[in-house]
Amino acid sequence: MKWFNTLSHNRWLEQETDRILDFGKNAAVPTGFGWLGNNGQVRSDMGTHLWITARMLHVYAVAANMGRPGAYALVEHGINALNGPLRDKQHGGWYACVNDEGVIDASKQGYQHFFVLLGAASAVTTGHPQARKLLDDAIEVIERYFWSEQEQMCLESWDEAFSKTEDYRGGNANMHAVEAFLIVYDVIHDRKWLDRALRIASVIIHDVARKGEYRVNEHFDTDWNPIRDYNIDNPAHRFRAYGGTPGHWIEWGRLMLHLRAALEARFETPPEWLLEDAKGLFHATIRDAWAPDGADGFVYSVGWDGKPIVRERVRWPIVEAMGTAYALYTVTGEAQYEAWYQKWWDYCIKYLMDYENGSWWQELDTNNEVTTKVWDGKQDIYHLLHCLVIPRLPLAPGLAPAVAAGLLDSQAK
Repeated sequence: MKWFNTLSHNRWLEQETDRILDFGKNAAVPTGFGWLGNNGQVRSDMGTHLWITARMLHVYAVAANMGRPGAYALVEHGINALNGPLRDKQHGGWYACVNDEGVIDASKQGYQHFFVLLGAASAVTTGHPQARKLLDDAIEVIERYFWSEQEQMCLESWDEAFSKTEDYRGGNANMHAVEAFLIVYDVIHDRKWLDRALRIASVIIHDVARKGEYRVNEHFDTDWNPIRDYNIDNPAHRFRAYGGTPGHWIEWGRLMLHLRAALEARFETPPEWLLEDAKGLFHATIRDAWAPDGADGFVYSVGWDGKPIVRERVRWPIVEAMGTAYALYTVTGEAQYEAWYQKWWDYCIKYLMDYENGSWWQELDTNNEVTTKVWDGKQDIYHLLHCLVIPRLPLAPGLAPAVAAGLLDSQAK
C-alpha cells in the first residue's frame, strides 16, 4: 500500500493542515501568541511564552508561503510581538514570558531563543520587510550569548542581564539549535551554520547516544559529561525529563537527515554516521517506547534500562516519528518506514485528532484517554506541521525555504 508522494494522500494532509492552521489563529493576543487550551481558546492565566510566539511565527510563515490568506498578517503579528512586548530593549534578547501587565519571566532561555532564530529565518522567506532585521538581531544574540566558541556547543540559559549563565548544558536546547541553524543556513547560505549543526549532532548523538544504545542523554555538566540522574525526583518535567525522552531521539533522526541532505545539496559527501545514527535512533525509539505496556502509543520517558518511567502518551513524539519515518523512507526507499508511518497515522486518527474542539489532544493516559499529567492544553501547532507538511517536501532545503521555493508536493505522482 503506497501513501508517500501520492496526490491522494497529500490532498488529505492538505485538508488536515488547513484545519490545524484555522485552529492556531485563535492564539493571537496583543503580546504575541498565547497558550491555547483544550477548547481552542487562549488561557490568559498562562501568559505569553516566547517559545510559543516564535514557533507560531514559524508556522504562519510556512502557511503564508503556502498561499493561505490571513497567514501573512499573523507573520507580521509575530514579528511585532518579538520586536515589542517580548523584547528586552535594555539588556538584549527576549523575555521568556510576559502578559498584558508586563514581564513574568525575565530569564533568557536558549531553548526559546533558538525558536526566535527559527521563526525569524522562516519569516525572511515570506519577504516581510522587517524579517531580515529580526533575523540579524537574533543571530547577534545567539553569537554573543548562546554559541560557545570554546565548547563549540550551545549554552543553556542566562539571567535577565546576561551576567550569569547556568551550570548545565541541555540536549533539548542544542537539538532545537540544530533545527534553527539548518534554516538559517538555507536563508543566508553561510556554511558555518551547517558546521555547527554537525558538531552538535556529533557530540550528543554520535559520541554519547550511540554508545548508550541510542538512548539520548539530554543533561550534561559544563564539560559535557552526562548527568544521568538529573531530575530523578521530577521525572515528568516538560522540558527536562529524567532519563530518556524517546520523542527527541526520533526527532533527532529527522534533523540529521536534513543535515545530510543539506551537505549533499552542496555536492559534499556527508559522514556515513548521519544515516546510520538516524536509523539507530528510529529503531531505538520503537524498541523502548512504542507500546511497551501493551497499549499502542509512545511513552513519554524511559530509564537507562529502556523501561518506561512516565507512561503518558504525549502528542509531539508520534508527530515527530511520522516525519522521521518519511525522511528515512526518502533516503532508503525501505518499505518498513512507510508501514510505520501508516500505523502511526491510524493511531492518531483514532486517539489524538479532536474533531469536536479542534486540533489534536496533547496527552493521553495508558488507556489512550485524555489526561493532563505532563501537558494541559493544546499549546501550539508547531509539531503538527512536521507530520503534515514535511512528508510533501524534499529533505533540503528546510521547511519554510522549501515551501517558499515552490517545492511543496513536488514529488507527488
